[in-house]
Amino acid sequence: MSTTGNAPETSTKTLELDLTQDVAQLTADLLDIHSVSDHEGPIADAVEAALSRLGHLRVTRHGDTIVARTELGRAERVVLAGHLDTVPLPSTEGARGTVPSRWEDEDGRRVLYGRGATDMKGGVAVQLALAAALTEPVRDVTYVFYDHEEVASESSGLGRLMRSRPELVTDADFAVLLEPTAGRIEGGCNGTLRFWIRARGLAAHSARAWKGENAIHRVQPALAALCAYEPATIGVEGLDYREGLNAVQISGGTAGNVIPDACDLHINYRFAPDKSVEEAIAHVEEVFAGYELDFVDRSPAARPGLDAPLARELVEAVGNEPGPKYGWTDVARFSALGIPAVNFGPGDALLAHTDDEHVDAEDVRACRAALAAWLAPAG
Repeated sequence: MSTTGNAPETSTKTLELDLTQDVAQLTADLLDIHSVSDHEGPIADAVEAALSRLGHLRVTRHGDTIVARTELGRAERVVLAGHLDTVPLPSTEGARGTVPSRWEDEDGRRVLYGRGATDMKGGVAVQLALAAALTEPVRDVTYVFYDHEEVASESSGLGRLMRSRPELVTDADFAVLLEPTAGRIEGGCNGTLRFWIRARGLAAHSARAWKGENAIHRVQPALAALCAYEPATIGVEGLDYREGLNAVQISGGTAGNVIPDACDLHINYRFAPDKSVEEAIAHVEEVFAGYELDFVDRSPAARPGLDAPLARELVEAVGNEPGPKYGWTDVARFSALGIPAVNFGPGDALLAHTDDEHVDAEDVRACRAALAAWLAPAG
């Protein structure tokens, strides 16, 4: 496997995963399989092979997405979902959050460094460990391991599965996405809009500026609106979601002596789950009245889902107070299908994609224990 760069070495051998070992070491084994987006084949092969050896699961492969289901005829079914891919490896020399993984002792804690340690191979290891151990869960479980989460939304393996094989997931009553949440349940997620404001003018020599029309100046009212905007914090089902409206890119001009005839301003709106996509669009159209908005991403928010009985039982098993998810996650895909969903997984989300990405071994074990208590409580 590759230890530098972003392209894996080619190999026809499927790596064997031991799903019965300590879940923290299983996390390390998963980290050592290079799986940057577009290169998920080897890890999908390993996951499929490991799950196929378990007689109590029905395993289906759809591209590089693997689905494993118990078929016990329970009254309830839950989904545990996680993505197999990672962002590219760090380019910084000496970065610890890379491949292969490495263990370090820090203040009496065992800490695992590597690309995907938090986002989200710790969560995937928990899924795999539970899939192997829980042969008689009190509710049926669908385990979903999907590709292409870290790239454009239209490439998502989960989205593709929901479009092409919806019967594999739509019979669920509840879903847990094992994205990193530092071991706290995070309900729902904010939605996101991305759009461009494209101003056009007339080029001219800057010495005779009155002959032209400055396109950069034409976006000034939009920038003023952004500077004056006060983002809201909105309570939804007991959780407070912070919104945000920000310019994220701007481009314009061709030379130091030319009046620019084009300026493009890229804006991102993160909106609370009290709004539909349509309501969010109406809001930004009001903020930027007079401009034509060119939308390039419209992703719905998801309500917390914490009022579902299964969610209340999960909160009790986890034992801490739930919070909101500010970023967008795939819980929104489940919510769109009418399936309540929450985020819950090991690792600090603020470490995701960083040069020193890491996860505490005990955090991975605690996540596994909480979900096991929820799915197969003692007695």
